[in-house]
Amino acid sequence: MERTNHTVTEFILLGFTANPVMQLVLFVVFLVVYSLTVLGNTILIVLICNDSRLYTPMYFFIGNLSFLDLWLSSVYTPKILVTCISEDKSISFAGCVAQFFFSAGLDYSECYLLAAMAYDRYMAISKPLLYAQAMSFKLCAFLVTASYLGGFVNSSIITRKTFSFDFCHDNVIDDFFCDLLPLVKLACGRKEGYQALMYFLLTSNVITPIALILASYLIIIATILRIRSTQGRLKAFSTCSSHLVSVTLYYGSILYIYSRPRSSYSLDKDKIVSTFYTVMFPMLNPMIYSLRNKDVKEALNKLFK
Repeated sequence: MERTNHTVTEFILLGFTANPVMQLVLFVVFLVVYSLTVLGNTILIVLICNDSRLYTPMYFFIGNLSFLDLWLSSVYTPKILVTCISEDKSISFAGCVAQFFFSAGLDYSECYLLAAMAYDRYMAISKPLLYAQAMSFKLCAFLVTASYLGGFVNSSIITRKTFSFDFCHDNVIDDFFCDLLPLVKLACGRKEGYQALMYFLLTSNVITPIALILASYLIIIATILRIRSTQGRLKAFSTCSSHLVSVTLYYGSILYIYSRPRSSYSLDKDKIVSTFYTVMFPMLNPMIYSLRNKDVKEALNKLFK
C-alpha cells in the first residue's frame, strides 16, 4: 500500500472472487456481455442514423440512450476484464477519480434521459395531434443536452466531495469499480455533511426523475383507458412498454443500493446489483427496444439486404 503523507495514491479492487478458475469464468462472461453490448448498441445507433423511417423523437432518444450505454459500459468493463486475468488489481488514484466521475455522470444523465423519454411517450399518446409540432428537434436536442449537463454537474459535485476526504484507513475497495459506498467506507474525517449531500443528489437525480416518469404514466394510463377498442389500447400501450421495462429495471437496481438504511448494506449483494445496472443493463437495452419493434426489425432487414 503506497502512501504519501498518509494519503492513498492507489486503490486495490478486490473484484468478485480470488479463485483463479472463477476469475477466468467471469472474464469470459464479461467479455461476451461487453461484446454484445458494443455490437447491439452500435447496430441500433447505425440503424437510427441511416433509416429515414426512424427519424422521429422516440428513436432520437433511443439512439442517445444507446450512446450512453456504450460509454457507460466502457467505463467499467475493460477494467473488470483486466482485473480478472491480471495479478495486479490496482487502480491509480487519478484513475479511480476518473472512473467515479464518468460513471456518476453517465448514471445521472441516464436518469434524466429516461424521464425525457417518458415525457415523449406522454406527448405521443395523450396529445397525438400536437406531437409532431410539440416534440420538435430543437426541444429534443435541448432535453438530451440538459440530461448530460445535469448529470455531469451533479457528478462534479459528488466527485469533488468524495475525493476531498483522506483515505487513511486502507486502500482496498471491496468491489469491482470505484463506487460511492465502498469509497466512503474507506474515508476518514467528518462525514456528517456528506450524508446530507447524498440524500440531496439521490432526490435530484433519482427521485425527481421518477416522480416525473410516474406523473407521465398516470396521464398515459388515463388516456389509454379512455380508448374504446381493445386493439387501440394494446397499440397505445405497446408504444411505451419497452420504456416502462427499461425504467423499472434501471431505477429498481439503483434504488435498491442507494436508498436503503445503512444498517442493511451488504457489499456482496450490492456487487451483484451493481453489475446489473452497470454491465448487464447496457446489453439489455438494445434488445428491449428492438425485439418487439417492427420499425427496427424492418430497418435491420433493410441494412443487411
